[in-house]
Amino acid sequence: MKIAVLAGDGIGPEIVAQATRVLQALASDGLKIELEAAPFGGAGYDAHGDPLPPSTLRLAQQADAVLCGAVGGPKYDALPRPQRPEQGILRIRRELGLFANLRPAVLFPELVGASTLKPEVVSGLDILIVRELTGDIYFGEPRGRRSNARGEREGYDTMLYAESEIRRIVEVGFQTALKRGRKLCSVDKENVLETSRFWREVAGDIGKKYPQVELTHMYVDNAAMQLVRNPRHFDVIVTGNMFGDILSDEASMLTGSIGMLPSASLDARGKGLYEPVHGSAPDIAGRNLANPLATILSSAMLLRYTFNRDEWAYRIETAVKKVLSEGYRTADIFEPGTRKVGTSEMGDAVVAAL
Repeated sequence: MKIAVLAGDGIGPEIVAQATRVLQALASDGLKIELEAAPFGGAGYDAHGDPLPPSTLRLAQQADAVLCGAVGGPKYDALPRPQRPEQGILRIRRELGLFANLRPAVLFPELVGASTLKPEVVSGLDILIVRELTGDIYFGEPRGRRSNARGEREGYDTMLYAESEIRRIVEVGFQTALKRGRKLCSVDKENVLETSRFWREVAGDIGKKYPQVELTHMYVDNAAMQLVRNPRHFDVIVTGNMFGDILSDEASMLTGSIGMLPSASLDARGKGLYEPVHGSAPDIAGRNLANPLATILSSAMLLRYTFNRDEWAYRIETAVKKVLSEGYRTADIFEPGTRKVGTSEMGDAVVAAL
């Protein structure tokens, strides 16, 4: 099983190093994997003048799965748009056909106190957000800037979805819900957007094939409110690219820290790119402060979704739970009475727990 390792920028190399240590620990116990690294994001620009160098793209295409860190930083903010690190993420999703983004928001019992919401609201939280990843306003054309009839400058983007794009992501939502609580909430803005009216129509049509799953629809503004008012109402949420981007970041904070949230971005065959939800956090890069657990849990998702190795994924997840139960905490989830550790020490603890 060949895994391309794209550490990226900021805290990316630190957190990915701990995830690869975990995978290597499993390899020493019989898991057959091959890891190969390549520059990506700002590191790709520094090395080759491109956030997704051709050699990195070839490696990602040849690999069975991709483990990614985080990209971006202030030093790249002034670059032309095509050369910015974030464009590397958008391009690799498009080149690999990664249309389905799975973002679980699970609250470990040990971290109930770290959430900003009351324990009785978030205890037992287990949500999965299925986000469409290669369409919507992020990729729609035309886009750009122009002057209107009054000579005033305008910026414009196009929100666009083809029926096939909606159908394949909603199917993923239903298939995922079948394996969980059999509740699927489709989130849109049907009362305002024609794109969302079409989305809701297609989702309802697909729902006829899944009578075992309870399908509901919700406006995105109401969904944002309900996530902080009554988050346990949700099981699986399926939505478009922009709404999913916003809602999944909101849901991540219900768990106490965005540093705890893994994600998977899958193609139609199950090949995926796996990465933490959080960003590159350049302000703490190189200081041994970052939480590596989201990246470690992303490696568990990699084993489960691409390689169908649930038993190995379960070992990683169980090790993380054990470490948390023993009181290990990085700064973002630290509470009085627990043991504050750094990035590498948290990696040590997870490897030991394995």
